[in-house]
Order: sequence, then C-alpha cells, then structure tokens
Amino acid sequence: MSARKFLVPILIAVPVLAVLVYALAPGTFGTSGASGTSTLGSDTPAVIRALAREGLQDLQPFDTGTELRGFAGVAGQQPIAVYVLRDGSAIVGARLSADGKPLDDERVGRLVAQPMSEAIWSKLAASTWVQDGNTDAPRVVYTFSDPNCTYCHRFWTSARPWVDSGKVQLRHIMVGVIKANSSTKAAAILGADDRTAALLHNERQFDNGGIAPAPHVSPDIARTLDMHQQLMAELGFRGTPGIVYRDADGSLQRVNGMPRAEALATVMGPL
Repeated sequence: MSARKFLVPILIAVPVLAVLVYALAPGTFGTSGASGTSTLGSDTPAVIRALAREGLQDLQPFDTGTELRGFAGVAGQQPIAVYVLRDGSAIVGARLSADGKPLDDERVGRLVAQPMSEAIWSKLAASTWVQDGNTDAPRVVYTFSDPNCTYCHRFWTSARPWVDSGKVQLRHIMVGVIKANSSTKAAAILGADDRTAALLHNERQFDNGGIAPAPHVSPDIARTLDMHQQLMAELGFRGTPGIVYRDADGSLQRVNGMPRAEALATVMGPL
C-alpha cells in the first residue's frame, strides 16, 4: 500500500523549534520498487529506505544539531526534508525556529541542487531536440518550442547574435500546444531528413505561415511529442517558450516565456 495514503498533515511544536510536517509511521509503506540515486549508509533508518522505494530520490543525511536525524531528498522537482524521530517514525516538512523562520531550507537546497540539476539536464539531453547552432558552442540552452509560438519566434530572433557567433547552441524541444496544426508542424520538423534546416525554414518563414504541416503524424513522432509535453509540464512550464540553461555557477535555471531584454544576456551569456 502506498505511503501517500498515510500522509496526514499536522503541526508539532516543541521547545526551540516547530515543524510543519506530514507524519510517517514505520511499516506503512508499499514496495513499489522505485528508487533514486541516494547516499544511504548501512545505518539508514527503515523509514528512509521505504521512502526511497516509494520514489523519494537523491536522499542525503544532514546534521540537525538535535536528536532528529535529517535527510534531504527530491520529490518530483522539489527539495524535501525528512526528519527521523527516536522511535523510527519520520516527519516530512520544514523545520522552523521559535520565531517561525525556516532552519534547514538553504542546507537542503544545497544538498540536492546538484543532483536535481544533473537529473533534469540528463532528461533534456535525452529528448529529441533539434540543434540550432554550432555543435562545439561553449553554452547550451534548451527551449521548449511550438512552431506556431510567436514568443518562441521572438526568442529565436533575439538569440541570433549568440547563435551566429558560435557562442550558444540552442536545442529546441518541439511541442504542439498552441494551435490545432502545431503538432503536425512539429511533426514536419521532427520527421525531416534535416531537422535543423526544417526548423530554420519555419523560423525564417514564420510571418508567412512557417513550415507546412505534415500530412500525418507517425506513432513514433506522436510518442515523442507526448514525452516532450510531459517533460515540459514536469519542469513547471505552462507555455512556450520554456527555457532551461546553466548559470555561471553551473546551477540550472529556468525561464517561463520570452526573457525580457535585460534578462536575455543572463540566459545567453556574454557575446
């Protein structure tokens, strides 16, 4: 039986700290078999191992300075803190100081930021992206693009100085979400012998209607478009363009929609 049925929101107040939590009792978890990359030693509590089986990923211990044992993990795309009590039960949530300030948010974020970023970047790299720019460009920027998206086209146009100079390679993850023929236009790009040329044709002829829709969408391309749309939703993008890049520190950053002029250089890097 899934642990999710046993997540009961409660508020526990103890001296010096308060924890807004979900209570998790040992032995109330199923064995779904899901697992993530975690740093778990032989002394890892059973409840933490159970949460890993339920799908909580990248679990790493951290010192709380109290009798609580802290573990940082990732659920979906969100950092999660888990605290294990003496009796082996656990609480999931934010540990607060006596004045109501979060105690571990920054620490948990630091612990899971790199594995979260690597996991997302790997998913993006595994998608069926369309190359736009030099293969050896020092900076890669992913963008979820709809062939009918006006703001995607504006982003493509604004990115030309970086792409044409060889500084940035855009990787377009095609989706079909805006118009009835968005999917067939995306299919025309993904099904082309030269996807890059098909993408460029759509952008250069955008004001004249862009690329002609494919007469039909093959099952393989339909699955690809579905996976792209699921990935877009998983990353929290509600529309296009949805832009993902690494900042100067290597941390993953996301931009919903067309970046403002002052933010474009942050996304694309120096010219």
